Amino acid sequence: MTRLCVTDNAGSARRGSLKLRSASVDTPFFMPVATRGIVRYVPTELIADLGYQVLLSNTYHLMLRPGVEVIQQMGGLNAFTGFQGSSLTDSGGFQIMSLEASITTEGARFRNVYDGSWVTLTPEQAMVNQQRIGADIAMALDVCTQLPSSRDQLEANLRLTSEWAERSRLAHTDSTQALFGIIQGGIDLELRRQSTEAITALDFDGYAVGGLAVGESHESTLEAVRTVVDGLPADKPRYLMGVGDPYLLAHATALGIDMFDCVSPTRIARHGTALTDQGPVRVKGLPNRGLDEPLESGCGCRVCQRVSRGLLHHLSHVDTESAGALLSLHNLAFQFRLISRLRQAIVENTVEEVLADVDSVWSRPAIRTGVSSD
Repeated sequence: MTRLCVTDNAGSARRGSLKLRSASVDTPFFMPVATRGIVRYVPTELIADLGYQVLLSNTYHLMLRPGVEVIQQMGGLNAFTGFQGSSLTDSGGFQIMSLEASITTEGARFRNVYDGSWVTLTPEQAMVNQQRIGADIAMALDVCTQLPSSRDQLEANLRLTSEWAERSRLAHTDSTQALFGIIQGGIDLELRRQSTEAITALDFDGYAVGGLAVGESHESTLEAVRTVVDGLPADKPRYLMGVGDPYLLAHATALGIDMFDCVSPTRIARHGTALTDQGPVRVKGLPNRGLDEPLESGCGCRVCQRVSRGLLHHLSHVDTESAGALLSLHNLAFQFRLISRLRQAIVENTVEEVLADVDSVWSRPAIRTGVSSD
């Protein structure tokens, strides 16, 4: 049975543990995105070595390849990936938006990205797929709306999300697997309130704030998060989907969010950008001075302990895959260090100090958020 235990509070921020069927995990936490079962360029054992306890994988991609039957036969997602931790699968709602699916009341129809065939996904199928894949946390099927969008479109997608949430709840039969409902409404605060009321009435194991960090301002994102959190039960976990920007992660934690995910730390790494306490660093543009030094002084990750700036600069020109792999590992270490610092700040009641540090470096959007597959 899923259970959230809050042990410390600092304002609205909270620290605790989330009991899942496979383990208890520390909150708040960030999930690296292992879209097809693995984080690109990063061996799974290194993810665990960094301290991560939960990985996110994508149901849409896994149901197409290798297929839910293969994963089920191998003993479920954790056995399939070899990750010695917990897992969450998203339902495919983001792909409904990003692949421009044809949406009806029944479900969504879109092209298979691998062979071009048509795929139909209903709330019931999404539940069957996620139960067979066997993640610790499953997500109800929703309709994510690209912003900006008209109020009529937001309202229509909100109604459909509510209907699909109810169907997902009825179709989900595995009591050991947590099921989260997803709240939509864009940056329209009244629609966010309506969605929060409708989704919480279904009594999910946890609640996700979806459809944000898709082009709106930081201020609009956080105002929508604040509005939703005000209507959520205190005894259930709160998940802000697709957010990895350090500024948003820190400020949403201060508002009471418990869970985050985003592909951006590894995606920007593959394009040559490192996350550091001094801000983003384009490795290709590193100055000639200090090339014998680590990428970030004081960082304990194995990249900063063993690899020089000079080698990273060299690889960024001649071997981008190797550079991307090393920067991905460093960026995930940065994200883990930030969320760990926030957890400790909640205990010590120093969240405002962390926010001030983050604001001084990350007040402007630095990495793309709102992407749930990679």
